[in-house]
Amino acid sequence: MQRLDRTPGSRERGPAATTPAGPRAPRTPGTRSRVPSRWGALAVLACAQLMLVLDVTVVNVALPDIGVALHLHRSELPWVLTSYTLFLGGLMLLGGRIADLFGARRLTLIGLAVFTASSLLCGLSHDAAMLLAGRSLQGLGAALMSPAALATVMTLFTGPDRGKALGVWSTLAGGGSALGVILGGVLTSEAGWRWVFAINVPIGAALLIAIPLAVPARHQPAAVERGLDLPGAVLVTAGTGAAIYGLINVGSHGWSAVSTVLPLALAAVIWCTFALLEGRASRPLLAIGLLRRRAVLAGSFLMLAATGLLVGGFFVASFALQHAHHYSALHVGLAFLPVAVATVAGAHAGSQALTRVNARIVAVTGLGLAAAGYAIAAHWAQPAAMVAGLSLAALGIGATFVTAFTASLTDAAAAEGGLRSALVNTFHELGGAAGVAVLSSAAGAGLVTADLASHDFARAFTVGAAGAAASVAIAAVLVPAVLRTPGGDTATH
Repeated sequence: MQRLDRTPGSRERGPAATTPAGPRAPRTPGTRSRVPSRWGALAVLACAQLMLVLDVTVVNVALPDIGVALHLHRSELPWVLTSYTLFLGGLMLLGGRIADLFGARRLTLIGLAVFTASSLLCGLSHDAAMLLAGRSLQGLGAALMSPAALATVMTLFTGPDRGKALGVWSTLAGGGSALGVILGGVLTSEAGWRWVFAINVPIGAALLIAIPLAVPARHQPAAVERGLDLPGAVLVTAGTGAAIYGLINVGSHGWSAVSTVLPLALAAVIWCTFALLEGRASRPLLAIGLLRRRAVLAGSFLMLAATGLLVGGFFVASFALQHAHHYSALHVGLAFLPVAVATVAGAHAGSQALTRVNARIVAVTGLGLAAAGYAIAAHWAQPAAMVAGLSLAALGIGATFVTAFTASLTDAAAAEGGLRSALVNTFHELGGAAGVAVLSSAAGAGLVTADLASHDFARAFTVGAAGAAASVAIAAVLVPAVLRTPGGDTATH
């Protein structure tokens, strides 16, 4: 037997150390392994995802300044918000499928590059057409990047670590929406509305450098052979886009307007056609059976409900603070700080709770807190009480976000990680659009009357409380009673 000489402190085993995978190159003294850390990769991808989530709400409090600077008509102003959501939600499933076929890291970088360049276009806009084009391209970039980034996380983490990583991701889904309102208020007041978009440019450029260094590339050997279901992609994009368009239109024209009813009816027809087509396709974009899995269906519902309550609440409350209580953009942003903290705290508490109590209990408790918080905002409409109520609601919504991601994605295989991620994120966008539509229509004249008071928004918060209570009843039946064990498995109770 050959004796291996060692020097004190040395870790070398000899001139040609081996590993189970074969020979290992000798290490130069004083150097360390360059293998990227999974948690470092998660941090970089999380920063990229946070940019996308922020852009859903960061424009809210900047809209008045944007409208004045670019001389936007009243009919054009809502589209500064909604063109981003429309393209993001409509193209999400297509982005997730492309990520599964051609490589998640590659698509993450492409989507991030498109998002960063279009953010610059928004910041330099001199008229409505240029701004809306930039916002639409931002949505395209986000739709390519978001499911790809989450799919990358799914391949990097397994077992108990996957649950922790999904906890981080779900915190971004809720906390990022709240932080967007805060950041939008601070940037608009202190630097000007253009920085709401321009701040993405240096951050995006830095992430384009960091992601290839931190995230390992993974080979996709059978990607091209599987192909892409283009007819299915066109149908699901058109159907989701039509649904979001119809929901967006509710706030300004109501539920009975032709411009609302027609897109929603068209969306239903397109989705039915899509389901029939996918059932017969040899290589479907979305296996319809995936939606029949209880865990995926439950996670999608929880994402729809949680996002609707959170984004709808932000929309109505920021409108109330600015127009009924005459808060400045900066004050609106700062007022939402407790809501942001509560969302993050709720997500963290939910992630911990899921290893001790089953998912059904966490979901029902979270939505119950949301109902109670909305009830407080409805009955005590002064700013302090309204923010306190929304903070309590956000605590429950944060826990619900974690449950939604955990239910939908914990058992996802690598080959469908991008598609499942896209499915959950599509319901995130549909939920945001639906929440704004329902609560803004409930507020009714409160959004267009010149002289506003706090009680004008009480009806919207009452509807939100009722919606959260109804979601509690549905979650109690739909969400499976599974426990995420510390080992990463799930056990049915």
